[in-house]
Amino acid sequence: MKLWKRNAIAAAIVLFVCGAVYLNWSYSQDTAAGKNLGEAALVGSQNDSLLAKEDKNASEEGKDATGEADAAESGTYFSTARLNRQQARDNALSLLQEAAKDEKADQNAIDEANAAIQTMADYTMTEAQIENLVTAKGYADCVAFLGENSISVVVSAVETGLTDTDAARIGEIVMEQTGLKADQIKIIEAE
Repeated sequence: MKLWKRNAIAAAIVLFVCGAVYLNWSYSQDTAAGKNLGEAALVGSQNDSLLAKEDKNASEEGKDATGEADAAESGTYFSTARLNRQQARDNALSLLQEAAKDEKADQNAIDEANAAIQTMADYTMTEAQIENLVTAKGYADCVAFLGENSISVVVSAVETGLTDTDAARIGEIVMEQTGLKADQIKIIEAE
């Protein structure tokens, strides 16, 4: 009976981790499509006049206000995506650490929790390496979401659009770092 309970606890923790990863992936898909949850717009005559002054100043300085807005939104997406990914992992990690430290847990459940913690650490390191290598190739920003048998890589939009050459270059980096095949890699251009 105790073995069954311990295994159920370990399975529940793994289920929570998978759920957190799925929710993070789902949220990243929504934000990639232009839906930024929690994004608010200021309303009121004072704020409207401030925004008008900022637009006027930007145009007076010869800057393209829409280009700056796109760059700001893109930067916001990437930092938000990284933050959400980290928060989901932190929540899952705390659950796994509690399971690993549980005095009532059997060795098998502790081993499973520790293996899941190690897997999360490996994913984190691999994602960071991919993001750094992609930005080193000249792309403004990048965020990667690694799963068990797949990866999604979101790259900042480039002026000419993401070409087949760009996708091949990014895909090569991902394949080197993960060992995944091309059909397991999804490359998305953030708009």
